[in-house]
Amino acid sequence: MNPGDMELFDLQETAEANRPLADRMRPRSLQEYVGQPHLLGEGSLLQMAILEDRLFSMIFWGPPGSGKTTLARLVARETKSVFTSFSAVLSGVKEIRAVVEEATEQWRQHRRRMILFVDEIHRFNKAQQDAFLPHVESGLITLIGATTENPSFEVIAPLLSRCRVFLLKPFTDEELSVILQRALDDPQRGLGSLGLEIDDAARDLIIWSADGDARTVLNHLEAAASMVLSSKARNKKKQINRKVVEKVLQGRVLQYDKAGEEHYNLISALHKSLRGSDPDAALYWLGRMIMAGEDPLYIARRMVRFASEDVGNADPHALLVAVAAMQAFDFIGKPEGELALAQAAVYLATAPKSNAVYTAYGRVQEVIGKTGSLPVPLHIRNAPTRLMRDIGYGRGYEYAHDYYEGFVPQDYLPDKLLGKGLSFYHPTGRGYEKTIRERLDAWRKKVKNKPDTDPEPAAG
Repeated sequence: MNPGDMELFDLQETAEANRPLADRMRPRSLQEYVGQPHLLGEGSLLQMAILEDRLFSMIFWGPPGSGKTTLARLVARETKSVFTSFSAVLSGVKEIRAVVEEATEQWRQHRRRMILFVDEIHRFNKAQQDAFLPHVESGLITLIGATTENPSFEVIAPLLSRCRVFLLKPFTDEELSVILQRALDDPQRGLGSLGLEIDDAARDLIIWSADGDARTVLNHLEAAASMVLSSKARNKKKQINRKVVEKVLQGRVLQYDKAGEEHYNLISALHKSLRGSDPDAALYWLGRMIMAGEDPLYIARRMVRFASEDVGNADPHALLVAVAAMQAFDFIGKPEGELALAQAAVYLATAPKSNAVYTAYGRVQEVIGKTGSLPVPLHIRNAPTRLMRDIGYGRGYEYAHDYYEGFVPQDYLPDKLLGKGLSFYHPTGRGYEKTIRERLDAWRKKVKNKPDTDPEPAAG
């Protein structure tokens, strides 16, 4: 390992007492590592690659506190390769050239490979990725990246295709409990020498608050321990209880990144719950997003879109309810206005569903894309002047209200589209669209059987 990388991976020169508990308790070997059994189980690809020092370029993708950097540290300890790190934010072409030159020299002089670790690889810009690509392709550099963002969106395809992506999952409650207990028991690196105790309620609250994040569990444990020790004269048992943890958390909100993938995951869950006609799930995901700090008007806008896309004319009132909920929230604000959104979510979830309008508009866009700007038929053109009427604008147009049931069979599509059997809108048999379908079927039958004589005029 290069001396310049000691700060990131060992921090041995830093006083042990001043290092955060989460850093001190990092596993020192694969045997100490808790979690990710799908990646590090006995005989797994990643475990064997580390133990046998047969590494390949890889990306660790997972939420915060899921052990990405810890795995990189373990690689640093286990491998015989030269290990160096690279800052995607602070480094440029000059630093890239230096890394490549060092890798070339290490291989030429010592036949040692270079492993390049890039934390937050999603911050790697395209120029940096392009610069490293040929050296990753040649095997001169083995790239290990860590990211909380979907690498398929952040890493260029040629580089991504040469890396194996390992998906790290949030820690389970059981795994977090093991990590917490180790920190309490360990007298050298943890809190074992302090004689602290923790009750079940406090333990459960710390674990719940972490949302699967090991770093958060240890940070909250350390803060709670500090609070107990600072008041040990009044708490001779040195016990961490729920009241202490509540003070540490101070109204902590659920994990949520409004600019990241979890934002899209949650809105997707809401949308699919509405589409799946599950009001309980719809309310749950709505509550999750609001409690995590999402803009309620963003949710309202998505429900307005849903009302047209997934309910449509199966229940025309759905759009009215969604728009009314958006206006109600804008008028009332939080927290009272959230109930209007909840009402709309339940209505949309329980409404009959149809995407017939959505798919019809998609078909229209496809036809327009293929046929371009076809002229409007003369008989349905506007004819405000005598000249326009003389050249045929509006000639032959039949006024629907002059006929029985307000309908007259005549053509409205451009001439080039007639006779092709085009039919964009196909209403379902659900909800109000059943009525629409029956009405359209009758009208289309009249158009198909259009008589040579004039249609029957309206009575009176």
